[in-house]
Amino acid sequence: MANKLDLMPIEDLSEKQAVQELARLAEDIINHDKRYHGDDAPTISDADYDALRARNVAIEVRFPDLVRADSPSFRVGSVASERFDKIEHRVAMLSLGNAFSDEDVVDFSQRVRRFLKLAEDDELTITAEPKIDGLSASIRYEKGVLVQAATRGDGRVGEDVTANIRTVRDVPLVLEGADVPDVIEIRGEIYMSHSDFESLNERQVAEGKDPFANPRNAAAGSLRQLDSRITAARPLRFFAYAWGDVSALPADTQLDVVSAFQRWGVATNTLMKRCSTIENLLETYRDIEVQRASLGYDIDGVVYKVDRLDWQGRLGFVSRSPRWAIAHKFPAEQATTILEGIDIQVGRTGALTPVARLVPVTVGGVVVSNATLHNEDELTRKGVRIGDTVVVQRAGDVIPQIVSVVADKRPDGTKPFVFPTVCPECDSHAVRDVNEKTGKVDVIRRCTGGLICPAQRVERLKHFVSRNALDIEGLGAKQVEAFFKDGLIEGPADIFTLEARDGESFKKLKDREGWGSTSVANLFEGIRERKTVSFDKLLFGLGVRHIGGTTAAVLARTYHDLGGFLQAMEMMTGPESETYQDLIALDGIGAAVADALVDFFQEPHNREAVVALADAGVRPTPLKMQDTGSPVSGKTVVFTGALERMTRAEAKARAEGLGAKVSGSVSKKTDILVAGPGAGSKLKKAEELGVQTLTEDEWLVLIGDG
Repeated sequence: MANKLDLMPIEDLSEKQAVQELARLAEDIINHDKRYHGDDAPTISDADYDALRARNVAIEVRFPDLVRADSPSFRVGSVASERFDKIEHRVAMLSLGNAFSDEDVVDFSQRVRRFLKLAEDDELTITAEPKIDGLSASIRYEKGVLVQAATRGDGRVGEDVTANIRTVRDVPLVLEGADVPDVIEIRGEIYMSHSDFESLNERQVAEGKDPFANPRNAAAGSLRQLDSRITAARPLRFFAYAWGDVSALPADTQLDVVSAFQRWGVATNTLMKRCSTIENLLETYRDIEVQRASLGYDIDGVVYKVDRLDWQGRLGFVSRSPRWAIAHKFPAEQATTILEGIDIQVGRTGALTPVARLVPVTVGGVVVSNATLHNEDELTRKGVRIGDTVVVQRAGDVIPQIVSVVADKRPDGTKPFVFPTVCPECDSHAVRDVNEKTGKVDVIRRCTGGLICPAQRVERLKHFVSRNALDIEGLGAKQVEAFFKDGLIEGPADIFTLEARDGESFKKLKDREGWGSTSVANLFEGIRERKTVSFDKLLFGLGVRHIGGTTAAVLARTYHDLGGFLQAMEMMTGPESETYQDLIALDGIGAAVADALVDFFQEPHNREAVVALADAGVRPTPLKMQDTGSPVSGKTVVFTGALERMTRAEAKARAEGLGAKVSGSVSKKTDILVAGPGAGSKLKKAEELGVQTLTEDEWLVLIGDG
């Protein structure tokens, strides 16, 4: 029976009555959503459901100040701003390392045991859950109320998709439970089921629009709509499996925290389970693999996580992934097709890479027309010839590659492919380096043209603006290529002077095909924003050989700013220089990196390009250190001798987690030497230099672990 308020005309409601009615409607609509979307068992007609929503909206229109945090109106979407704001993750959203075989999983378990110093008979419990193939998102709740949501982005900064996340019916607007913490960022995957994907593509075709390639693309595109009403009309779903910033956790194991999510009303995957042995882990992997085709949504592997959270804390992270978790990927899907040609692509470092042109074939739901052949030796080893029938796979369900040749289908008259010894872009010699120490020939053949090679210049520019480098909004590989071709940008600094030069010696950007006033304004705004990019991203963007994201972060923490870095590079003339020795003493930095920096900065054009960036107003921000309140934050620490209470790897991870820099050798820049039994020359040198020396126990007391 309807209550009195339900029947009362909206214009007759008092403010107090409106509060009561909005509360009732929110609860009723949420319950009906659960029955419809969760149980597939609706208890009212669509017309009655629509009437409830209409009444809720009408009351909110009359009493706009009474709109609830869990209002059903948030589920229908609204027009968002023209550009997504950026949100910096309080806790980085890292990626996972991969395992592709049973042996890799065994190695993972053994690494964990060694790191934690576990005996073979000590129990190591690990959770296993399907790896959802969707788009990662982090949803922040304060006092149980959804206040913010962001995409993973580059792991440190994501896009603000709060308005769009509110429309996803698997995501509660308010968490329910006595143990909900004051603050928690619940993380998981936005995805689309197979049936919903098929229905969406049918609507796309009926409306004369292009269908989506696969459910993941559909989910990602739907979540990143500027108009959240479009997102609301798309059938998105969500599985929670992790967390970020949190004031207090409801449990001390991975599985129990995820179970709490479910109690609070957040969707989680019911296939997640604990495993106490490697055999149990691999058995679970095979069970999930068998179910893969019937789950109704895409997965591409199984994720393993150490269950105990205190052990996760001890294990910490390496590079951009946790030591306590790994993704066991399913075997790549394969197909056969005809190889029509072999093209040689020149990369930003001058590497010549053979790429197979294929008769298009669908592999794992994606049409593949090109595949990598890796390098000259790999091409020769596989004996690939133009005209061959080849087996193609998407490694890790991502990168297409040639697996093998179907020899009995080879046409008559084919000839082995002759790898070029000159660059196809600039006709410079293409050579393979020889390692002076080992005499081993490098597998990569490289163009010697350097900056005169147009392929390297444009590829370096593409790398400079890529996602893990400058990541300039509106300036991707396609735009860089077009601007380079037309002479608008020839070096990185030209990007930051583009606005000032607009229309001076070339047609205004807004008048170019594919551009308009709004898109140009957005581009210039995106460029201005990236003048204050994080220092490590700028270093990575320079494209120096051997300088990946992790190494760039080490350099950024060491040199802090561009001026200090350039000064150090000028002083680093070779292995005999003090700067060179200081550099290779850093943990994770070796001679290969130092030599690459010497080679790069001895080239005048490269130095000029970096100085030009500073002249163009680029001011990189120092890389933020973790836990700046720690007494060792920012200090350089060296470990020597035998550590008895932790492994060397654990000691290093803990120090870096507290914001310290770990070095492999003692110098006048060393702040602390932690010396265990058997310490030798490093201890003696530290004493000579007056470096603070601690025992392992004293170190643990200093960092609060004693």
